[in-house]
Amino acid sequence: MNQAATTAGPHRPLPGPHGPSAIQVRGLRKSYGTETAVDDLHLDVPHGTAFGLLGPDGAGKTTVMRILSARVAADAGEIRIAGYDLPTDADAVRAAVELVGRTSAVDPRLTAEKNLLRTSALCRLPPREGGSRAAELLARLDLSRVATEPAAALSSGRRRRLDLAMVLAGDPGVVLMDEPTAGLDPVSRRIVREVVRDLVADGITVLFTTCSPQEAGRLADRIGVLRRGRLVAEGTQDALLRLVPGGHIRLYFADTAELATAAALFHLDTVVRDDTALSLRIPGDGSVGLIRAVLAILEEGRVEPRRLAVHSPGLEDVFTALVHNGPQGPPPTHRAVHSPDAPLGEEARDIRWLWREVLPVMAALLLLCAHVAEAGPAVLPGVLPAALVCVALALAGRRRRAAPRSPKHRGPHA
Repeated sequence: MNQAATTAGPHRPLPGPHGPSAIQVRGLRKSYGTETAVDDLHLDVPHGTAFGLLGPDGAGKTTVMRILSARVAADAGEIRIAGYDLPTDADAVRAAVELVGRTSAVDPRLTAEKNLLRTSALCRLPPREGGSRAAELLARLDLSRVATEPAAALSSGRRRRLDLAMVLAGDPGVVLMDEPTAGLDPVSRRIVREVVRDLVADGITVLFTTCSPQEAGRLADRIGVLRRGRLVAEGTQDALLRLVPGGHIRLYFADTAELATAAALFHLDTVVRDDTALSLRIPGDGSVGLIRAVLAILEEGRVEPRRLAVHSPGLEDVFTALVHNGPQGPPPTHRAVHSPDAPLGEEARDIRWLWREVLPVMAALLLLCAHVAEAGPAVLPGVLPAALVCVALALAGRRRRAAPRSPKHRGPHA
């Protein structure tokens, strides 16, 4: 499976019923008057996986679900679900696909058990098999205690779980879930998540929508980010995290003097100094190599931070960046500090070497020249060796700093 995040779906022919994907969509479009709800959508959901369609309210998620479940006709596009084409085989799609929508399909006049028995009968299950299936689903969704209560008396979370049980009564191959955990209490959310994981483990394909990056990260094998009806990014969670920069190391110091000293060690525009929090923010990927390089520079400058924190972007950062700013290019390749031998680290060391060793040597040479000018050329044999020794010491210090450093540092570790 391709792990890279993409900003557009591939334009290849739809394979047959035994192809690699349970849900395949090409160029899907849907408008309501002048409002475009879905715009050139491409999707591939492999068999037996969970795919999360992540987007804000109004992104077109519910419209996609209604189209894929054959409830609403698309304006354009090709769709193949469970081996059947829409709209050619709409009845076959309805039989193979179940939708858990935002609107409850529960009959409030019937008990939870009778709702399930009626659904099993509609799915043409024999009465005995339908009864055992209903009992299994009630237990699976923690509804056995309320099986004989009218559905109207159930809490919203239990009614939502009963909706899911009714969907599973027909043993579908593909399940579409529109905001499956929206408005649920923590217990109901946990149960629904466990059911989704069990469905995928049983080889059932699940496509769900959500506004929550955390929910998508918990449940989905792959995630598509929907913005104004368009899929702006798609991939595994790890692939999406690589799309948005924002990782950094934050160093905290005891007082403003230490903060100022540390800030002077990093001669880079990307380092952010916060005098209120007594901290330095250094952009980077949070890797061990970066942390070692930062600590090496601090140790060389004889500064020890009070503590160190590493931040990496999460799905919420990705969601915010993609939804509010649109698709972005790959994160910049430069970092505030790389490894000790990286170009930017060398730049910082060159500056410190200039100030600490070259400038003092130049000052000493100027004083010697002034002395020679005053006393005459006769003093050259005496002062020239001293000048050469100063230059040799400066070059030796430069070579010593360019040599590989020991990994041991006095600074704190992450």
